[in-house]
Amino acid sequence: MKEILLKINENGTGMHARPASVFVNCASKFPCEITVVKDDVEVNGKSIMGLMMLALAPGNEFKIQVKGEKEEEALEALSNIVNNDFV
Repeated sequence: MKEILLKINENGTGMHARPASVFVNCASKFPCEITVVKDDVEVNGKSIMGLMMLALAPGNEFKIQVKGEKEEEALEALSNIVNNDFV
């Protein structure tokens, strides 16, 4: 298992429906398990509703955990999406 700590851009909009959709579309391309953790609450990184439940706002820190096949590739792709404001 690998994980990374990330922060939502302070000047961004947070993870509302569109950014969650972008994240899930990317996460769904990988066969590994992807978990997103904020304040000890864990959700499936391939679930739009789960991600929206975390209410990730600008400036919030969270972890992405990946386990299984293609961990490195998944972690790199997802962290790039977050760091580029979900574009």
